[in-house]
Amino acid sequence: MARYGALVWSLARRLSPSRADAEDATQEIFLDLWRSAGRFDATRGSEQLFVMMIARRRLIDRLRLMRQRQAHEVSDAAAMDADVPVDCRADNHVEAEIARAALEQLPAETQRVLDLSIVQGMSHGEIARRIGIPLGTVKTLVRRGLIKVRQALGGDGEWRE
Repeated sequence: MARYGALVWSLARRLSPSRADAEDATQEIFLDLWRSAGRFDATRGSEQLFVMMIARRRLIDRLRLMRQRQAHEVSDAAAMDADVPVDCRADNHVEAEIARAALEQLPAETQRVLDLSIVQGMSHGEIARRIGIPLGTVKTLVRRGLIKVRQALGGDGEWRE
């Protein structure tokens, strides 16, 4: 808990409506981590990613449960209007944090290639010319990097059309 307490607390605080709810969520996350510790596989990712995935799942579950409770208290139309944006923002925020952490785990060259491709919008050919590596290497780095990020987000890494 000492190692990842601040990380889990900051996620829970940002995605919880109150401090008390964040405290409850943090406790649940660490209980879940304790129960799930046997599933940790260092070949699939770092401890930090494992902790963030457990935290993400627990926080999203809590947000969905709160949404269901609110739906029973408020009319269906009002509940849908109030809940959808909050849930979407929370899902996106947690997934962005996990994607950022996954990107940080990648080798520096892969990070650079993904930055040039995604952030700066360069083509694979432009990247190859700019940093002086073969086009095939650029394509491989982009593909493998994106697969690692998808896996961190809970996908299997396979691309589907």
